[in-house]
This record gives sequence, C-alpha cells and structure tokens, in this order.
Amino acid sequence: MKNKLENYGLHSFRQSHKVNFFLFLFAICCLLVTAFSGCGYTTRSMLYGKYSTIYITPFLNKVDVIQESYSANKYRIYRPMLETDITKKVINRYLFDGNLKPVKEDQADLVLKGELIEYRKDPLSYTSDSEDVTEYRINIYVNLKLWDKKENKIMWEENNFNGNYSYFVKNSTINPGNNVVVVSEGAAVNSAVEDLARRIVERTVEQW
Repeated sequence: MKNKLENYGLHSFRQSHKVNFFLFLFAICCLLVTAFSGCGYTTRSMLYGKYSTIYITPFLNKVDVIQESYSANKYRIYRPMLETDITKKVINRYLFDGNLKPVKEDQADLVLKGELIEYRKDPLSYTSDSEDVTEYRINIYVNLKLWDKKENKIMWEENNFNGNYSYFVKNSTINPGNNVVVVSEGAAVNSAVEDLARRIVERTVEQW
C-alpha cells in the first residue's frame, strides 16, 4: 500500500511538472510572438484601412535649359519626353508593389505630384590615357509632394529626389576580366527611370 501511494505521488509530481513545462513553453511562445509583432512591421499593415488608392499627377518638366549655369555644364542634358516616361514607370511600379492602387484623382486617397528638374550624364571612369570616358552614371532629379486628400494636407515633400544607373560605353576600352556589361544610353536611361520609380514608391509606402 505504501509503495502504491509513493508511486502515485511520484506520478502526480511528474504530471504536475510536465504541465508546468508546457505552460512555460506556451508563455515563451506568446512572448516571442508579442516581441516580433512589436519590432517588425509590414508596409501593407501600415497602409491598410487608411490609404488604399493614389493618383499620380503627370510629371512636369521643370528643367531650365536656358539657365546660364545649366547650358555651361556639358553633363546637364535635356532629354525630351523624359517626364512622360517617369510618370508611366511610377504608375507601373505602384501596380507592381500592390500597396496603393493607381486610380483617377476623384477616387484617390492620396495624390502624388512630381516635377523633373534635372537630367545628368556624369563620367565615372576614363581610358588609361584619360581621354575617353568608359563609364557614365545617369542621374535623374525630381521634386515630389504627397498630398492627403482625406485630411486635405501635405504628407511630405522631397526636393532633389534621385534615381540613377551606371553603365559602360559601347566600343570603349574595357578590361574583359572585369565582367562589365556594356549597354546603350537609352537602356541606361530606362534603368535609371526604373530606379527612380522604385525609390518613389518605397518612399511613399515605407516612410510613415
């Protein structure tokens, strides 16, 4: 009889510790979930319920080509219809991102306004005799303004916002061992516009 009671007591003790151990694990899991939910976030959760649509105003070309300092700088170049390409790329990037749906202005929660202010083609590297450029960087600068239509206020403004892309010039003297990719200026401009569009969308959905 005594042995049975002792065995029963030992069994109860083990069961009690097993229950306490599982409760401890459950508490740890709850703490981890709380910690991760507090430290991390997704852009969708920040936007959900408040903003879901955006209107992208066609970008305006504000490049001042008649300015003396502009014409004196050979790396500051005018590129026709660049503002139209930027507008299209930004709209496509919002569609790809999925957080904000591009819509007509009267249906939008937010309005993005942009101005193209500068297009540059800056040399990065030269041939060994320092006469010919082998690598350029395309820089595109815009001014941005995000307007909250619900509260009728400006969310933020960004001036001289930049997108860029570096590329090697065709027929330039390049060491094949460098594994460089030679592209045309047109392709480089397209990549720079895509970089600008990506950064604009990230600025919109991630910085609140």
